[in-house]
Amino acid sequence: MPKLGLIGKPLDHSKSPELFQAKFNSIGIAEDWTYLLYPLDDISEITGLWQNNPELVGLNVTVPYKQTVIPYLEEISTEAAEIGAVNTLVKQANSGNIFGYNTDVIGFKSTLVPHLLSTDTDALILGTGGSSKAVQYVLRELGINYYLVSRYGGEGILKYSQLNFDVFSTCSLIINCTPVGMSPLQSQSPAIPYQHINAYHLLYDMVYNPEQTNFLARGKPYGARIVSGLGMLQVQADAAWDLWSTIHLK
Repeated sequence: MPKLGLIGKPLDHSKSPELFQAKFNSIGIAEDWTYLLYPLDDISEITGLWQNNPELVGLNVTVPYKQTVIPYLEEISTEAAEIGAVNTLVKQANSGNIFGYNTDVIGFKSTLVPHLLSTDTDALILGTGGSSKAVQYVLRELGINYYLVSRYGGEGILKYSQLNFDVFSTCSLIINCTPVGMSPLQSQSPAIPYQHINAYHLLYDMVYNPEQTNFLARGKPYGARIVSGLGMLQVQADAAWDLWSTIHLK
């Protein structure tokens, strides 16, 4: 029985197993395919995971391993190499080599673009991890200027404490690429000055569980446009399935 799965830590919030179970049911392969969660304490455990599960043909990758998994791959796509992060792994049928791809790009771009206005020319990207790198790639493609934000700042990176009215007057697009607000810690939200949000802003959260995070809920009363990460999850999962099924669906 071919197996798929998700690696990362933590994974309790994940909706991927039910999402893929629904897909398997819809195309009549539920008796042959399965999708499981594989929480790893360290990315080095991935070697044993492949060895101990020969029926494993593909994996999704979530935080915190979208970048650190790359040295464990035989090859990555040109797009993933440029981004510097992968979220989908495919075992090649003949060689057994593991290839890496990034389907976050199509997931994010396809769910962002319908909400953009001509005034959305500048963005704040909250977080600098693997998901952030995919977002940066898409914004460059779209010609949208962006500023990175992290807790500790750094060269070319703003601290949360530096976010003020002037910054929010410039940046209409605010994208949360951190796990802050993810279930079971859904009462949390990124430490931004929400009082500066208004109808000019578009808040996009890559967190999808809960569907309306505290980040989105706090922006909504100010008239902000809001986009949940659930749509992105579904699109990137479909793209990952296309990669796996092309090779392994007989």
